[in-house]
Amino acid sequence: MNLNLTGNHVEVTAAMREYVTSKIKKITRHFDHVIDVSVILSVEKHKQKAEANVHVKGKDIFVEADGDNMYASIDSLIDKLDRQILKHKEKNLAKRNQDSIKNHEINQPEDE
Repeated sequence: MNLNLTGNHVEVTAAMREYVTSKIKKITRHFDHVIDVSVILSVEKHKQKAEANVHVKGKDIFVEADGDNMYASIDSLIDKLDRQILKHKEKNLAKRNQDSIKNHEINQPEDE
């Protein structure tokens, strides 16, 4: 998994980088097919904003969160991202199960 962390009008400190990295590991525990993660941390007037674009097999997932504190924004971002990743995983699993049921029905010999 590639992690790209950038700051827009904010300096990305080593503590921020470590915090984001540790939180992203939570996502990879639930879904290990994450190819690329791009996180942008920005400050706009009084809003601390965090955005993430996650590339998984077959889909790009975009999530954003903002708040008064950058760490709170990152936490909110990770929670939203985790829900989206689990939703994608469940849809993938359901589709795979439907396909296997269809293939099983096709390959069954008919009794005459």
